Amino acid sequence: MEHLLGLNENQKEAVMHTDGPLLILAGAGAGKTRVITHRMLEIVRKGTAPKNILAITFTNKAAGEMRERVLKLLTQDAARNRPAFEPFVPPFVSTFHSLGLTIIKENSRALGFKRTPAIYDRADSMRAIKEALKSAGAEDIEPRAALSVISRSKGNGFGREEFGEKVENYRDELIAKTWDAYERLLREDGALDFDDLLLQAVKLLRKEESTRARYKERWPYIHIDEYQDTNRIQAELAGLLVGERKNICAVGDIDQTIYGWRGAEIANMLSFEKTFPGAHTIVLEENYRSTKTILAAANDVISKNVYRTEKNLFTKNADGEPMALYQAFDETDEALFIARKIGELREKGIRPRDMAVLYRANFQSRAIEEALIGSDIPYQVLGTRFFERKEVKDVLSFIKAAVYGTQGDIGRVANIPPRGIGKVTLLKMLMGKEGELRGGVGEKVAGFRTILSRIQEAASALPPSQLVTFVMRETGMERMYKEDKIEGAERLENIRELLSLASRYDGEEVPIGLEHFLESAALGSEQDELKDETNAVRLMTVHASKGLEFPYVFIAGLEEGLFPYARDDESASDREEERRLMYVALTRAGKKVFLSFASYRTMFGSKNATIPSQFLSDIPSEFIELEAPERLGRTIYLD
Repeated sequence: MEHLLGLNENQKEAVMHTDGPLLILAGAGAGKTRVITHRMLEIVRKGTAPKNILAITFTNKAAGEMRERVLKLLTQDAARNRPAFEPFVPPFVSTFHSLGLTIIKENSRALGFKRTPAIYDRADSMRAIKEALKSAGAEDIEPRAALSVISRSKGNGFGREEFGEKVENYRDELIAKTWDAYERLLREDGALDFDDLLLQAVKLLRKEESTRARYKERWPYIHIDEYQDTNRIQAELAGLLVGERKNICAVGDIDQTIYGWRGAEIANMLSFEKTFPGAHTIVLEENYRSTKTILAAANDVISKNVYRTEKNLFTKNADGEPMALYQAFDETDEALFIARKIGELREKGIRPRDMAVLYRANFQSRAIEEALIGSDIPYQVLGTRFFERKEVKDVLSFIKAAVYGTQGDIGRVANIPPRGIGKVTLLKMLMGKEGELRGGVGEKVAGFRTILSRIQEAASALPPSQLVTFVMRETGMERMYKEDKIEGAERLENIRELLSLASRYDGEEVPIGLEHFLESAALGSEQDELKDETNAVRLMTVHASKGLEFPYVFIAGLEEGLFPYARDDESASDREEERRLMYVALTRAGKKVFLSFASYRTMFGSKNATIPSQFLSDIPSEFIELEAPERLGRTIYLD
């Protein structure tokens, strides 16, 4: 039983309970990943092959860490002469969307695809929805809003037909027409969007009993991490894969449900025992991350919520320091305070990578970035995905345009670097009327098509990293950025990073490696940007911080209307979600939390007086230490 050493009693119970439905209510920092991986090991020790175990989570980063940890456990266990399976196939650990894509690829013919479908990322979808709105005569509708309606509908398990049956007003009629045009664009490109990866997989499993049975046989043991974040379609996908023995283990924390705006349904967690009768529930309350002070404050904040399962985190860690609270004059003063405290921590030997600054809204980062730059403090902002940077997306678009012939990618790169292809010419290209182009314009288009042909040929012969290098040189992008003395060096550096990422797939068979590389680029998330070797302070929204941990955490902008965020039509559930968001922010910290708010904050171009956040009054005064202001040198002008 040495594999159970170091686990507390509740963790051991969760690991050993391998048969039948199991719900694990795991508080922040309670070691849930450790429990899941040790539980997979226990299932293997009882005679199940690793390949018959499925584990699903939400981000590539979380899936990668879980995959590495379970492989290490299984390898160490096999070395001690425990049950070994040959040939060894590891458990299938992936995100929901990667799982959906796997099911679609394995059944692409049944779904009507002649080849593996291309994947639209969010930027591709936004481009296509703009075109679809124009085609449907619905340009008055904001593209992001139209795409949100379609995405939410797919997340609830409804396709275009079901949406059309529920149309209630003229705006919905326009969105339905837009959806038709959007789906037509997807079909023309032989592509699926992000939400289709779940919807199409679920539709197939609903319809094909034999296909459903095949996956149930493949994965008799299922683990769902972050179950509280599942929306309707994700919960249905998991349910369709559960076999007769109901060996499903759902792990989550109602107090960390912060994605209601994205369709996450807290009801999936609350109704688990009703969905799977006879389910056993285990609560993990011992926190291994934070000090007693931080946990006491977090417990006091979250206890005000009504829609939750009673749970009280505790820890054997030290009491720790009180939380610092700073009342700033404005956002500039607040940012200077944060920079000053980070500087003091650095002087004590704390690494920048061990600190994070969290905020409710992205716009708050501007003042903080300026203060960090002025103090020469290295930082990294999570928000803009690496794969959405212009130069990176251009390289990927060249590859997809060549391999898949996707119209959006052709339109994106036809004039990169500039080759004199105008809008009218591009429109004829996309409409299949290139035969009408004559003279110099025809030669330019023919030259572009030759480049795509060479890339297509290279894609079938070169590993991904060499293909990226080929694209940079063949297209002229490398030369263009070398000649750009302002941004060129940084853009080249990002393309070299893309090359480095592509090299991870060089060991796979050509062109399978390229396919997997393009899939990972389309399915990436904000947290994939985090690199452990980067020694920099992390700046991010509280939403982006979920699942991460740092010894020192700054929570900025604790003002009514900002955090908690005010909505015109807010409901009781919205207010509870904001409180859960504060709970998540506090429990990211291991050693110390710095809280701050500004008396005046500039929003939408005007400086307004603020009221301190209600969350501050939820925290008992004995856990807080006030920070003295440092405002010497402020100039006051008198008329």
